[in-house]
Amino acid sequence: MRDVSGKTAFITGGASGIGLAMAEAFGAAGMSVMLADIEETALAAAVAGLEQRQIRAAGVLCDVAHRAALQAAAEKTLETFGKVHVVCNNAGVGAGGPIGEVAAADWDWVMEVNLMGVVYGMETFLPHLRAHGEGGYVVNTASMAGLISPPGMEPYCASKYAVVALSEGWAAQLAPENIGVGVLCPGFVKTNIDRSRRNRPDRFGGPDSPENLVASEFVQGGIDPTRVGRRVLEAIQNDERYIFTHPGMRVAVQDRFSRIMTGFDQADASPALQGLDEPAFPVGGMSPG
Repeated sequence: MRDVSGKTAFITGGASGIGLAMAEAFGAAGMSVMLADIEETALAAAVAGLEQRQIRAAGVLCDVAHRAALQAAAEKTLETFGKVHVVCNNAGVGAGGPIGEVAAADWDWVMEVNLMGVVYGMETFLPHLRAHGEGGYVVNTASMAGLISPPGMEPYCASKYAVVALSEGWAAQLAPENIGVGVLCPGFVKTNIDRSRRNRPDRFGGPDSPENLVASEFVQGGIDPTRVGRRVLEAIQNDERYIFTHPGMRVAVQDRFSRIMTGFDQADASPALQGLDEPAFPVGGMSPG
């Protein structure tokens, strides 16, 4: 999707952090942006800030853990801008803790926002991307925690691993329709994710429950989100599948892959599997590419 000027983007979690940085980068490239967020005051301020920079922008309140909220946000986007070409399923929250000590509400909250919010976003907006026949691009925000799993961050990592898997499968399905799907896997970025509970709905424990996100100090020492926004714009224009922002974290992924390959070596040498007539795996037909 090389030419983005005149196109429209919809961004969840758009009032701050990576979402707002994407909106700024997209707007500077000539796009219109619809910001969706659960935080009303921050949303209004973000839209006003974009408009001051002569970016065509609007906002809509949206709790991505509700499919109906995303459907209403899609309707408002179309009413405001006519079409949507780029969808950024970006809203995310964080929780973690020692095994056995993570509250049930934490698991529910993280999975509903980080995983089901992406599912609802894709299923809601895909018909609109298809309808205009001009192609499009979907950015699903995962994390480096969707490729490696530091101890104590299992709820967050599980949700982000799932987003990577969804994105790989959807990318293969939608490529013939000129709709790209990229999965954003940033390392530590200076955002408000370590204060996620400020917007936590009562059904998940409310905003007054204590924060329990591992590595908060690393979040606040992370890179400026502006770099991430510009990186995502590059990826959309180049139709990239995996969007990385921390090249130095390659070694952590390589270490994990090495351990996985060791597991295959052990299976090759396993007496229990000797003489196995293994059916062929249809790699070409199922590979995410």
